[in-house]
Amino acid sequence: MLSPVLSHTARSITRRSLFSTSTNTEKFWSNLTASSANKVNPHVISSGQGAYLTISDRSYLNFCSSHYLGFSLEPRLKDAAKSAIDLYGLGIGYRTLAGTHSLHTTLESKIAEFKGTEGAVTFTSAYAANACAVQTIMGKEDIVVSDQLNHASIIDAVKTAGVQNKFAYLHSDMSDLEAKLKEASELQKIPKKNGEHPTILIITDGVFSMDGDLAKLPEIVSLAKKYDALTMVDDAHGEGVLGLGGRGVVNHFGLEGEVDIEIGSLSKAFSVMGGFIAAKQPLIDAYLMGARQRLFSIALTIPDTAALIEAVDMLAESEDLVKKLWSNVAYLNAGFTDLGFDIGNSETPIIPVMLGDEDLARKFSARLFEEGVFASAICYPMVPKGTARVRVITSASFSKEDCDVGLEAFKKVKEELM
Repeated sequence: MLSPVLSHTARSITRRSLFSTSTNTEKFWSNLTASSANKVNPHVISSGQGAYLTISDRSYLNFCSSHYLGFSLEPRLKDAAKSAIDLYGLGIGYRTLAGTHSLHTTLESKIAEFKGTEGAVTFTSAYAANACAVQTIMGKEDIVVSDQLNHASIIDAVKTAGVQNKFAYLHSDMSDLEAKLKEASELQKIPKKNGEHPTILIITDGVFSMDGDLAKLPEIVSLAKKYDALTMVDDAHGEGVLGLGGRGVVNHFGLEGEVDIEIGSLSKAFSVMGGFIAAKQPLIDAYLMGARQRLFSIALTIPDTAALIEAVDMLAESEDLVKKLWSNVAYLNAGFTDLGFDIGNSETPIIPVMLGDEDLARKFSARLFEEGVFASAICYPMVPKGTARVRVITSASFSKEDCDVGLEAFKKVKEELM
């Protein structure tokens, strides 16, 4: 005879089998298995990321990596990382426990000096830096006003913070930004539960990565002052690229000290990994003490940090790489224009070769790949329907001959497909 417990279990199983053909967990795995059939595997690279990279034993012109300055294979960065490993090893810990190394504080001091701010704090990604920047200082009763085309990490940062009062203004439309700020100002008059009035934070990308255009930062700063708002700029694609010696979009516009929060990536122009926040010291102190992305996450590794110090030093020493980058940008812009391509309104090393039709963009990218040029098709939902393009990212690592190889491939594919 079955025990009472087993009998109950047996009855439950029998009843479930009469009314259900599968459990919820079985449906979960079934749905995932079905989705797996549509997965797209990325190309697997088996080389370093210079002007060329190797995929399946073939060399391809690298027109799609954000290594703007060619630092990915820079001997000085590699030597710095190797030396640091020999001295200190590899791993590190939580910054608030045993994970703050002298290399970290050196890097943060150098970033602050390079950016012209009072302080800086680093994270293992710019995604984490964005999340920290918003979540640490903004509560659900505060107010965020954000450009509609801001990066996903900004959108997620606002969600993580739980901000309920959110406004999205039309991309780079300063009239619409002001209209949204007027609405935000009315909300600001209503005290929060703690009696304080809400903080308004305007957030924008510095460089918009799909089109290569710049935020209208002078106008944004002016409106922020008018409506008593803080400003935050995610300059992931501007660090090492814009401004004096690559000091970023704030320096480019001569707005040092006028933008409250600057976010930077350490994995694009700096070619390593990580992100940072640069700001006035009281705000940096608030992040140091209260950022969950710092308190509960690991620090940058020893070799990464050492390589980043070398990268900042190199940019502080010379503008040559930045000048070479912009020389290549001018050369490619002229080349694409001469070939009759629409390259949009880019103001940066991001060159969108506008094709419009999504199928054409995918075919164009695939044919370029067959010709030995790796340039990605950017289609919906990454960009609005009807604005598909092949995105070219310029690097200082390109020679003029490399640029000509790319232009010749675009010319050949255009003649075939358009």
